[in-house]
Amino acid sequence: MQPIRTFNVSPSLPPRLEPLRRLAYNLHWDWNVESKDVFRRLDSDLWESSHHNPVLMLGTISQARLLEVVEDEGFLAQMDRADRQLDDYLQERTWYQKQREDKPKECYAYFSAEFGLVDCLPVYSGGLGVLAGDHLKSASDLGLPLVGVGLLYQQGYFAQYLNADGWQQERYLLNDFYNMPLHLERNADGSELRIAVDYPGRKVYARVWRVQVGTVPLYLLDTNIEPNNTYDHDITDQLYGGDIDMRIHQEIMLGIGGVQMLKALGLKVTAYHMNEGHAAFSALERIRLLIQEEGLSYIQAKQVVASSNIFTTHTPVPAGIDLFAPDKMLYYLGYYAEIFGLSREQFLGLGRENTGDLSGPFSMAVLALKMATFSNGVAQLHGVVSRQMFQGLWQKVPVEEVPIAAITNGVHARSCVAKSTQELYDRYLGPNWSSAPLDSPLWERMEAIPDEELWRNHERCRLDMVLYVREHLVKHLRDRGASASEITQAQEVLDPYAFTIGFARRFATYKRATLWMRDLERIKRLLLGNKDRKVQFVIAGKAHPKDIPGKELIRDINHFIREQHLEKQVVFVPNYDIHIARLMVAGCDIWLNTPRRPREASGTSGMKAAMNGLPNLSVLDGWWDEADYVRTGWAIGHGENYDDPNYQDEVEANALYELLEKDVVPLFYDHRDSDGLPRPWVAKMKDAIRLNCPFFNTARMVGEYAARAYFPASDRYHTLTVDNYAPAKELAAWKEKLGEHWFNIRIKDVDVSVASDIEVNQTVTVKAKVDLATLTTDDVQVELYQGAIDANGEIVNAVTVVMDYQGEDAQQLSTYTGTITYTASGLQGLSLRVLPKNQNLANPYEPRLIAWAE
Repeated sequence: MQPIRTFNVSPSLPPRLEPLRRLAYNLHWDWNVESKDVFRRLDSDLWESSHHNPVLMLGTISQARLLEVVEDEGFLAQMDRADRQLDDYLQERTWYQKQREDKPKECYAYFSAEFGLVDCLPVYSGGLGVLAGDHLKSASDLGLPLVGVGLLYQQGYFAQYLNADGWQQERYLLNDFYNMPLHLERNADGSELRIAVDYPGRKVYARVWRVQVGTVPLYLLDTNIEPNNTYDHDITDQLYGGDIDMRIHQEIMLGIGGVQMLKALGLKVTAYHMNEGHAAFSALERIRLLIQEEGLSYIQAKQVVASSNIFTTHTPVPAGIDLFAPDKMLYYLGYYAEIFGLSREQFLGLGRENTGDLSGPFSMAVLALKMATFSNGVAQLHGVVSRQMFQGLWQKVPVEEVPIAAITNGVHARSCVAKSTQELYDRYLGPNWSSAPLDSPLWERMEAIPDEELWRNHERCRLDMVLYVREHLVKHLRDRGASASEITQAQEVLDPYAFTIGFARRFATYKRATLWMRDLERIKRLLLGNKDRKVQFVIAGKAHPKDIPGKELIRDINHFIREQHLEKQVVFVPNYDIHIARLMVAGCDIWLNTPRRPREASGTSGMKAAMNGLPNLSVLDGWWDEADYVRTGWAIGHGENYDDPNYQDEVEANALYELLEKDVVPLFYDHRDSDGLPRPWVAKMKDAIRLNCPFFNTARMVGEYAARAYFPASDRYHTLTVDNYAPAKELAAWKEKLGEHWFNIRIKDVDVSVASDIEVNQTVTVKAKVDLATLTTDDVQVELYQGAIDANGEIVNAVTVVMDYQGEDAQQLSTYTGTITYTASGLQGLSLRVLPKNQNLANPYEPRLIAWAE
């Protein structure tokens, strides 16, 4: 029976408890120990059964309990304290205010297909989403004027369970938005704020929900409303669900709908950040608005958009990029070509690396790169990989100078460090440890933490994890209808005192979740060979529903456990989520990561483990490649790349076994003092905290995004849009002139003052004559390009020297001079190049033009 009217029923709270409502609807509670303790104290069982959802708690808790706590002075004092802490947090003078106090008003929009903030908002699948959630939390901590943009999925990502054969099954649970920490955005008259997005033959409507993340609002679009048809309801149904048509529907809603939503909210955004290529259609919509509403031409509008766009790629392999067939792009978005005044092939070329490949697919990553003037990978090694992947977009630019930077990921410390561990750090390091930089004297206090206290705290975290895993497994088995003996066995898994190896991540095949099982006899000896040196594994993670090889890895692990009778020593924890992750990164003893280098863009779970004092045991890939992997853990291999994957697996599995047998397990067990303390291991734990916590955190990461990307992009936006976009129009016209005449530039003569044999540090003077054709010396920069010669005859590790303009000669050739020196002996090289120059360019490679001496 359909209702004739609906009501949104809010929790009924006694007036004295109203602060609870305020605390519940701001996710600051997730990283504020006092606030979280208030809800746990209110009803600990309900806190757990609600998946740590304070809004649902307040709507279902008994009135008797509420009346009881109204009379509890201790509870009221703690609630008021948490409420004051939220007030102080929202009003404090921030890092951002100190950096930008003299700047005009600005706003940064952060687009992402998923946001992993708390486990009661299951609209994330894994690392990308949790990173996005941590980004918002640290943006709030730093006070950035940032807003998040995403989709609100009715079913979110799937809940995982295993059948009796250990095969992953998916269950999709409906999210009850009205019992989640969400606000429905409304117009002034109380009606729902809605947007309408054009799809072929129809409009699709979406309403807007807000999640308050400290000071940062996250706006999420929801299409599950009338008058949308059933198919359009499902656009925001499942994260990464459906077929390729559903994917393009979702990315249209995220990118195009996201821009329309920001406009409907009245936000004047000055910098747009596309977190992965899923949101790249936002650039098309921004260009359309500037053409149709501001009267700009296509090239002028594109200039404004690109100058204020930022793109972060998380993909280290081409196979991970969203690609759409040309006919699909034209069917869904071909009308943009007409608005832009582009031919079909010119429009499709926006998403092609090779614009001459008329049958090539449309790449969302290529579109994002072409529509941004700041792009980055998410670790230093990933930056190298990304520059190699996308070098073709910058013809003739040396690969090391391809303008894709690297900003290494981090994690939000207050979200991932266990409560008791945070309290320990607060006592000995002070309250600012979660954002203190590496050079802060605060980190010198690590030695003040007594070994005994750090170790006992860690043992409690391990016990908490073991008890939770047992309880979680029992529930899972009961839901599956398992036998009584299986349930009894689950109640005894894991030894709370045994050395525990943690492995938890997405079950993509390149992550090699079963590498540790390659030699079954050897791993069995490690697990069963010595009762005084017990070793155990806790494993968790999901495979995408369509990733059969990934599901097979999960099944293989579960078969191995059962066939080898290792149920107590090796546990696969089903339905991995934020809560399980937090228990594991605090409760395991070491964190294992075995990706096939260089396919791990960054990885963040190991950072969370390190912040809790866990050493890492990992292949040198992603973030671990740039960490101190000697003092804070162990490296599997030495960063080699292999042509034969099977041989690579053999070598690296053996290296893993060697490390566990000879270094890791002995250090944990064999060097204990009379009190049972493994002091050398605790020393490694302290190094893991001291050396990793201050760098691999989102306080540093978001600050770096702000300084390197948001501030410059926002400043460019303000610069280019004054006087009715006059600077943008001038820059676009200059680029057009540049493109028309650039290929007429000729480097006529290069005169080097010395012969081929010189000495280290000897000054070499170079004089060059350049025919700039119709361009001027204000349009270009002439540089010397020097460096060692590699085995292929190429200049590597180059250094550039800007040459000085000396005037024109009788033939109207522009004369430039410069001097260089070589600081190393051996075969060295020299070249000369011409680059565009304009004060409003984000970088000299923005026009994608370069001329080299021949």
